[in-house]
Amino acid sequence: MFETKTKIIDVIKYKWWCIAITSLLVIPGVIAMIYLTMTTGSPLRLGIDYTGGTIVQYNIQKEVTQDDVTKLTEDLSKAGVNSPVVQKLQSESKDHKNKIKNIVSIRTTFLDEATQKEEVSKIHQVVTKDLGKSDLLQTSSVGPTLSKELFKNSFLALILAFAAIVAYLTMRFHLDYAVFALLALLHDALFVCGVFAIMGILYGVQIDGLFITAILTVVGFSVHDTIVVYDRIRENVRYLGKKHSFVEIVNMSVNQTLARSINTSLTSVITLLALYFFGGVTTKEFVLAMALGIVIGTYSSIFFASMLLADHRKNMPALKKA
Repeated sequence: MFETKTKIIDVIKYKWWCIAITSLLVIPGVIAMIYLTMTTGSPLRLGIDYTGGTIVQYNIQKEVTQDDVTKLTEDLSKAGVNSPVVQKLQSESKDHKNKIKNIVSIRTTFLDEATQKEEVSKIHQVVTKDLGKSDLLQTSSVGPTLSKELFKNSFLALILAFAAIVAYLTMRFHLDYAVFALLALLHDALFVCGVFAIMGILYGVQIDGLFITAILTVVGFSVHDTIVVYDRIRENVRYLGKKHSFVEIVNMSVNQTLARSINTSLTSVITLLALYFFGGVTTKEFVLAMALGIVIGTYSSIFFASMLLADHRKNMPALKKA
C-alpha cells in the first residue's frame, strides 16, 4: 500500500548534485549581501519603511533610460536635494484619464510639513527640466522613529516565526527533523534575500514592509511542504521500517509526495506570475519574492531537508525507527 515501485528520485544517490545546486543558488546572493553590508551597512537596500525619508513619485511621458536616472540624480544633488535616490519603475497600467507609462521614484531625507512643499517644488523643477512633461503621482513620508520601530518589529516577527516552527516540529517529530527543516527555511530565506541583494546592486531595488511579509509567507509555505514530506516519512517508517532502511523510506516518501508538492507550487506560482505581469507596480517586488520563495521552498523540502535527514540518520541506527 505504501510502497512506490518506480523510483523517480534518489535523494541520497544525488546528494552531491543537490549540494552543488544549493551552493550555486545561495552563495552568489550571500556574496552580494556581504558586499552591500560593506558598502552600505545593510545586507539589503532598505526602503523608506526602514530608513525613514520622503518619496516623491512622478509619471513620466517619455521613455526613461538609465542615463536619465544618473543625470537626474546628479542634477537633484546640485539643486540642493539631500541624498537623492532615483529609481525607475516600469508600468503599463491605464485608468480612464491617464496612461501611466514610466514611474520615477525619488527618495530623499525626511521632509517635515514646514519644508516639504518647498523641497517637492524644487524636485519638480529638476524633473521637468530633465525628463520633460511629468505628473506628480504621490508624496509619502516616514519619520526616523517610526522606521526604527518597523525594523525592530519586522526582525522580531522573523525570529518568533522561526522559533515557533522549531518548537512545533520538535514536538510533532524529533529534534533532528526540526533542525533540518530550520536549515531548509534558512536556505529559502537566504536565496530570496540574495536575489534581492543582487537586484539591489544591479538595479537599486529596495525592500520594504511587504518584503518581510513575503518572507514570512514563504517560510510558512516552505515548512508546510516539508511537513507533508516528513509526515509521509514517519508514516512509512511505522509500516515499512522492518523491511527497508531509513534512506529507502525517505526516497519512497519523497516520490510519493513529489507530484503533490509540484502541483501545489505550480498553481501558486502561476497565480503570482499573473499578478506580477498584470498587477500594480507597487506590489511587483512582493509578488516576485513570493514566487521565488515558493519555487525554492519546493526544491528545499524535496532535495535539501529530506536529503539532510536521510544522510544524518543513515549512520544512526538508534534513530532508525523514530
